[in-house]
Amino acid sequence: MKGWMGKILKIDLNSGTSETLDVGDDLRKKYLGGRGLGVKLYTQLCTPSTKPMSPENALIFLTGPLTGTVQTSGRYQVISRSPLTGTICDSSSGGNFGAVLKKTGFDGIIVTGKASKPVYLWLNDSGIEIREAGSLWGMKTHETQEKIKEQTHNKASVACIGPAGENGVLYAAIMNDNDRAAGRGGMGAVMGSKNLKAIAAFGTREVDVHDPEGLKQTYALVNKLIDKNPVTGKSLQVLGTSVLVNVINAHGMFPTENFKRGVFNDAEGISGEKIAEMILHGRSACYKCPIACGRSTRTSKKEGEGPEYETVWAFGAQIGNNDLQVATEANYACNELGLDTISTGNTIGCAMELWEKGVFPESLDWGETQRVVGLVEDIAYGRGIGKELALGSKRLAEKYGKPGLAMQVKGMELPAYDPRGAQAQALAFATSNRGGCHMRAYLIGPEILGQPVLMDRFSTAGKAELVSLFQDISAVVDSLSLCRFLQIALGLDTFGLMLKNVTGIELTDEELMQIGKRIYTLERDFNVKAGFCRQDDMLPPRFLTEELDEGPSRNRVVKLDEMLDRYYALRGWDNQGNPLEETLTELEI
Repeated sequence: MKGWMGKILKIDLNSGTSETLDVGDDLRKKYLGGRGLGVKLYTQLCTPSTKPMSPENALIFLTGPLTGTVQTSGRYQVISRSPLTGTICDSSSGGNFGAVLKKTGFDGIIVTGKASKPVYLWLNDSGIEIREAGSLWGMKTHETQEKIKEQTHNKASVACIGPAGENGVLYAAIMNDNDRAAGRGGMGAVMGSKNLKAIAAFGTREVDVHDPEGLKQTYALVNKLIDKNPVTGKSLQVLGTSVLVNVINAHGMFPTENFKRGVFNDAEGISGEKIAEMILHGRSACYKCPIACGRSTRTSKKEGEGPEYETVWAFGAQIGNNDLQVATEANYACNELGLDTISTGNTIGCAMELWEKGVFPESLDWGETQRVVGLVEDIAYGRGIGKELALGSKRLAEKYGKPGLAMQVKGMELPAYDPRGAQAQALAFATSNRGGCHMRAYLIGPEILGQPVLMDRFSTAGKAELVSLFQDISAVVDSLSLCRFLQIALGLDTFGLMLKNVTGIELTDEELMQIGKRIYTLERDFNVKAGFCRQDDMLPPRFLTEELDEGPSRNRVVKLDEMLDRYYALRGWDNQGNPLEETLTELEI
């Protein structure tokens, strides 16, 4: 079939051998690529008893059928079992790496085993090489990428880990194209456990498309739809993702001091508007992206990319900090050390509240800005209290007898939206297959931004239907390996049109939704077999019992029980969240 390169490279680091796999047209049609195909392949290679940091665990890098052909198609997904949560997990990154990887003639790479010493992979038109990486071990990510380009090709794209991944930080990221991150779930720690420092790729093969003329017309249509939408055509282009700071704060759901409050009085000081005024150096874009939401920035000490909305929150309101320069430099440090900014800042905020409650052994006050960057470094290198923070907020709070102070779901730290202000987003957090994450279903669109339509954010009516719908659509987009911002501007029919132009496969909206449901249910089935159940589809008690006391979301709590049973029924799961046999049969799982 067109669109796919038709081959996946499987590498065993134990033996240093490789083989080429053809997964077959049936799996491609059922799971597409990226997240969906990666999850399917993972469940064929590993079992729910496979330990995340063991040599037996598979680490899968996959592109999608649209990679390299349409807008935002430079993305790739990393699929494995998360050491942070224990769930099956995929983590997505932008930049150019996905498109460059596909040009080598492979749709992806499966890595198993563990090298006896540090190595990196060099993938090019001639094949694959496993190269010694002892001299790179210990390097930060920017330097690693530059050194590998010197050793391979100056136009190579490199995905690598930093010291955090090498040292097993449970939320270590994989970084590519300098500052793009496969951040969530600790995929960098899995990579480090295999003594794999990096994957470098450069190729010259082009993707063969089914209907080049039709694709040109669709490409023009997508550009028009992006420009027409106020979010993708204006807000993200002008202010980047941090345009959300003032918006979410104005709705009273900008988490402050470990989600104790929903209003940060100094939000303006860390907003997208303030970034544009104080530190913006230019815009940056991923592969074939007309939105260009990335921000090139410069402080008095350093320059780099970001911070994004989630990051400026994590090192801002979450820890009581209103110093934009500190938040920005903490972001730079995470990028170079290879850390997920959401989990890093969230866990520091947890430690600060533990100190406030009198149970943490080291002084750590809200807004203690002079220590922030140092704490990030301590986490990456496992120094002092950084060694404890490196385990994530759930394990940290449990150790000090205050599990309720960890703002997480299934072990993954929550992002920058207080769920008490948006009932559908709350349900999406609770039922996310990879843990506390807004990217499994971004309900901020309809509940806050009015995209595609504005819904009552405090009502629970219809929210189970909305969440399952968004989860399934998101699974499809992740499996096409496109940027999720396109969901704001495009309907499912347009994604189907792109797939038809590139691959020749024509799918109705209903058939695409069935693929999304299949992917989501397969993930759930794996997690259930790994021991997850209804009790894990839960939010921290704070959101269920403690009302917000100020702002437009005051006097609100999450009404999870009103939505969860309905959600399970819609999914075809029993009342404990286990997929029914007839559901698995219907979805051909």
